[in-house]
Amino acid sequence: MTSATSTVPSTADGTDPAGASLLERLGEVWLELEDHLARVPVLQRLDDGTVTLEDYMRLLFNLRQQVIDGSLWIARAASNFDIDHFELRAAAIKHAEEEHRDHFLLEADYVALGGSREELRAGRKNVGSEALSGYLFTYASKPNPAGLLGAMFIIEGLGARRAAQWAARFQEVLGLADNQVHFMTYHQEADGAHTGDMEAILTSGLIDDATADEIVRCAQVVARLYALQLEELDR
Repeated sequence: MTSATSTVPSTADGTDPAGASLLERLGEVWLELEDHLARVPVLQRLDDGTVTLEDYMRLLFNLRQQVIDGSLWIARAASNFDIDHFELRAAAIKHAEEEHRDHFLLEADYVALGGSREELRAGRKNVGSEALSGYLFTYASKPNPAGLLGAMFIIEGLGARRAAQWAARFQEVLGLADNQVHFMTYHQEADGAHTGDMEAILTSGLIDDATADEIVRCAQVVARLYALQLEELDR
């Protein structure tokens, strides 16, 4: 999906101010996320070229503890869609199946950098990841949790729009090999396909006004919590 420009109308509580489309409203949430990411210390160091190998390994270590939950909360969401939401249930089942091996790619990168797979798997979530996973699992446990499309907009959007850029920059600064950044480069293509599928749902007749409000609110929360997990590495 393309980012919305700063001229897109928005309101502080995420409600539709003047008939803005759902994608326009989500575009505003994306711009808020970009502002938060610009203040994340490890990403600031990546941008200015002072990032270290330790920084990159810490990032992978912290991401892994949340990435492994991805297919689990999506599968839980799928189980809570009723027959009247069959299209969303089918999409969630397909997405969970595609996501459930992602953590193996991250682990392979970490080991290729000289890290220990056993230590990685024994790690714990940082405080931001705890908050993010807790929110996602709680939301996924609701009946017909269509608002989670907002979470997917943020998480898949980061893979499609930012992950490959981060990978290329880590390679440029640290001289990394392709097999040390595969997790991030893979997600540009995979999540690009996911965002295309999601855009078709968001622009279909499946989403009513109340659901659109839920999607935007969920996107706002997930955007803030995702940035928080990057801010709170190792804490």
